[in-house]
Amino acid sequence: MYRIIQNRKIWLSISGTVVVLAILAIALWGLNLGIDFTGGSLLEVEFTENRPDTSVVTEAVGDLGLGSLVVQPVAEKGMILKFQDISEEKHQDVIKALNDLVGGKSALELNTSVAASGDATTTPVLEIDIDDLSKSSVVQLRFDSVGPSIGQELKGRSITAMIIVLIAIVSYIAWAFRKVSKPVASWKYGLSATIALFHDVIIVIGVFAVLGKFFGVEVNTAFVAAILTVLGYSVNDTIVVFDRVRENLPKSEDNFEETVNTSVNQTIQRSINTSVTTLLVLLAILFFGGVTIKSFVLALVIGIFIGTYSSIFLASPVLVVWEKLMKR
Repeated sequence: MYRIIQNRKIWLSISGTVVVLAILAIALWGLNLGIDFTGGSLLEVEFTENRPDTSVVTEAVGDLGLGSLVVQPVAEKGMILKFQDISEEKHQDVIKALNDLVGGKSALELNTSVAASGDATTTPVLEIDIDDLSKSSVVQLRFDSVGPSIGQELKGRSITAMIIVLIAIVSYIAWAFRKVSKPVASWKYGLSATIALFHDVIIVIGVFAVLGKFFGVEVNTAFVAAILTVLGYSVNDTIVVFDRVRENLPKSEDNFEETVNTSVNQTIQRSINTSVTTLLVLLAILFFGGVTIKSFVLALVIGIFIGTYSSIFLASPVLVVWEKLMKR
């Protein structure tokens, strides 16, 4: 049997150190917010032939009054352009400029969506003959435009959603464990789970602060969805361990520390197996999936890995710490 709870000082020290580093990264660099939160436009295109240099593209569209322009190469022939919120007319001017740059015939528009000032519209897919497709030099894959006021609203709603989820989780766990009053009160199970969730979220956000600083990885509404998913996955693992503690307490002849350690050992294999199979699927999507979902999947990979760690090595040791403090 693994002495996980008995070595809790090691696990708590590791978690504390990583959380402090994550908080420092967030405080120093913050998150690289995408247009979902800051407002602006994002255009993703693919060149059917040779992709021009970013400097050449910047010069080609620089006179269109796009504001702060960022050009990023994607994969072998793709490119992402980010700039201020623009009208549909100027959007077409950008497409035309890119086609003129590479001598293309026309732009192929696929899945174009525009959300400006709160109104979302979808540009219909153009019906193009296969011969025209072969002559097109620029394929438009995506165009998103969000006004600044909408971006601020999304930011506020995202924070509110996370707070509501945390409160709901604490309340539900306290209610579910209401019949467990000794030696640790039921609400402390909820608080221990919340500490583990806070640990998971802060580390994921800290990692993305580092990625945003050094690799330009952006945070958007999909990232918020990933964080909420991580919260649900992590608390599920934690509840499995806590429920086994609740089952073992009435029939165990050991003290609380040994009972919790036994419960963790009984569930650790299940938690690791479930997480590994989930991570294998996510890693396949991360390496072979589309560019647009990579940051979302990366957040899930990090969150599920950290969540598995916290449910075993953090949430349960925190329960034992509560019990030790009550005896003093």
